[in-house]
Amino acid sequence: MLGLIVSIIIIGLIAGALARLLVPGKQHMSILMTVVIGIVGSFVGGFLGYLIFGKDAGDGFLQPAGIIGSIIGAVIVLLVWTRVGERRSVRR
Repeated sequence: MLGLIVSIIIIGLIAGALARLLVPGKQHMSILMTVVIGIVGSFVGGFLGYLIFGKDAGDGFLQPAGIIGSIIGAVIVLLVWTRVGERRSVRR
């Protein structure tokens, strides 16, 4: 169980960091927020993969397709996060 939690955090950090590199502009967030974006992005990527392909993680936890899906999901979550943040800052 501890290994699963550590691997989720590490995959979240990698996916969140790559998402921050791929999305243009400056994101003002901490490393903890980067990990959270990556973890949420992993769930979003897994959900989208299930909707598109109809498969789940029954074949194993660490797969190249799952990591790529995590990065794509993290990019989506980061784009939504930055757009919502821009609207909040403009309304002040």
